[in-house]
Amino acid sequence: MTTPPHGEASAPGANSVLGKVRLILEAFGPDDEHLSLTEITHRSGVAKASVHRLAQELLQWGLLERRGSDYRLGMRLFEIGQRVPRQRILHDAARPWMEDLYQATGETIHLAVRDGLEVLYLEKVSGHGQITRPSRVAGRMPLHCTATGKVLLAFGPADVLDEVLGMPLERVTPYTVVAPGLLRQELARARDLGYALEQEQTREGFVSVAIPLVGASGATMGALSITAPAFRADVGKFAGLLAMVGRRIAKSVSALGQG
Repeated sequence: MTTPPHGEASAPGANSVLGKVRLILEAFGPDDEHLSLTEITHRSGVAKASVHRLAQELLQWGLLERRGSDYRLGMRLFEIGQRVPRQRILHDAARPWMEDLYQATGETIHLAVRDGLEVLYLEKVSGHGQITRPSRVAGRMPLHCTATGKVLLAFGPADVLDEVLGMPLERVTPYTVVAPGLLRQELARARDLGYALEQEQTREGFVSVAIPLVGASGATMGALSITAPAFRADVGKFAGLLAMVGRRIAKSVSALGQG
């Protein structure tokens, strides 16, 4: 596990107390159940004495928990995260319809938003034995290679796309589109169709279809997708079901006061 993107002592504000707390918390990756004090120190770049002192305060606040001599993220972080208005309202509006989509297709359903230059997954509905990677609730993926990310780029602010194309595009699989011109073509097609299609660009053998979730203001507030093994993916059916459900989620969100 490498140091998280923001886990650098040279990051802006890293020398403040809050900056150090951020680096300590971001030292934990999605697959880390617990870390030792030495591991946190190495990944965060914060001095060991400061990590130890701040960890004790984070333990008192419930932001960290102890497991033997190691540390893990505390449930208090989860509790606070559930209070984020955009996440809570969109999640609550979408979850029942995601379950309906799963019942209708038997495939994995994702709800995602853009956070910076990444896709952040808010919810996932799937059955036992279905795909668990690379997606997970609260997990992140690049915008350029996921169906949800493509749809957020296609129907999002132009400056975000410019920023994404201004950096090297990561090749996640041999099929990932990393040429800026080809990505622009994919996004233009997504705008024409009303949905984005991703074929084996994040995981070989799987296909995803995603639509934008548009609020009452006309702004894209998130994305909804269906992911299935390529051999049984029915793109037309998935796109139709997503469009129908997307309209209903938008109405629900509007009624709850967002969008």
